[in-house]
Amino acid sequence: MVFVDTGVWFALLVAKDPNHQRTNQWFNRLSEQVVTSDYIIDETLTLLLMRGERSKAIQFGNLVIVGSMAIIQRVTEEQFNRSWILFQQLSTAGLSFTDCTSHIVAGDLGVQSIASFDHHFQTTGRFLLFP
Repeated sequence: MVFVDTGVWFALLVAKDPNHQRTNQWFNRLSEQVVTSDYIIDETLTLLLMRGERSKAIQFGNLVIVGSMAIIQRVTEEQFNRSWILFQQLSTAGLSFTDCTSHIVAGDLGVQSIASFDHHFQTTGRFLLFP
């Protein structure tokens, strides 16, 4: 199982993104189950919309929310509270609150790999980064 972060979703959908081709090839080769969180979905939809990619936002929603491209893990209240603790510890290293929720959710699921271009995940030393 691999947890997919916002930047990877964005690169997959937006052809002008510098990581688009690499990300598309990676997804085509991927044999593992993909998981993401409701926070990542929110962040991806917002990023696409703010970058003028409304049609891509709708496409993303249809692939992930309506479709079955990924398992959606909803952040629980307990995970939210643990994310707040982690945020207080790691925000100086640049981890956003959403990054902290991803870290907690992925850890709880036993995920070893996070697909992300965000180097902040390396500060925890727990996950392999792809693509």
